[in-house]
Amino acid sequence: MIDKKEKRDIRGAIFDVDGTLLDSMKIWDQAGTRYLESLGKEPEQGLNKILFSLSLADGAAYLKKAYDLVQTEEEIHQGVLDVVDAFYRDEAQAKAGVRELLAALSAKGVAMTVATSSDKRQIRTALERLDLAKYFQELFTCGEVGGSKNEPEIFHRAAALMGTTPEDTCVVEDGLYAVRTANNAGYYTIGVYDASSHDDWQDLQKEADLALESLEDVQGIIDELTE
Repeated sequence: MIDKKEKRDIRGAIFDVDGTLLDSMKIWDQAGTRYLESLGKEPEQGLNKILFSLSLADGAAYLKKAYDLVQTEEEIHQGVLDVVDAFYRDEAQAKAGVRELLAALSAKGVAMTVATSSDKRQIRTALERLDLAKYFQELFTCGEVGGSKNEPEIFHRAAALMGTTPEDTCVVEDGLYAVRTANNAGYYTIGVYDASSHDDWQDLQKEADLALESLEDVQGIIDELTE
């Protein structure tokens, strides 16, 4: 645990989902491969890296051409989305310490919301299956807000719903860019390590008010956030 700044008495917490609450980033690497395997096709080596740089629509076009698929690009696109849906519905798991941390924050009276770039329906499905949805007053998505986490609007809306201010609200994120946005807007930030963002970890440790390799030290986190 790396504590960079003096702690505050936190009244509200805004959580990212993928890579923070859920160990779910891997599906975005594996969706294309899983889709092809469902069709009996052998994915090429390095397919995940190829698709990572493409939009879903462009990825569907690539899969159709590269694998001579009979499905239309629209059907391929939907098929990949169905793979992701199934992952959140059946497979996605909470990261270590998450369940205990949410329960502890709730017991302290800390209000909680979600701010995610992912699909609201998928996230809600996973959180409900894991019995975690009960901790959150609302789920905010970048799509609904109309902007990415490069802007603080999604955090402001979440805080407004909770009745908190940036000064008494923490933002818990694995993404460096989102932590920077929240920091610049005056929020207390917790940076959480995730393997998918390994290359940014050193910078995240410098940027976040509190940098954590995991959320397992629940009491230590509670001590940092509440009086």
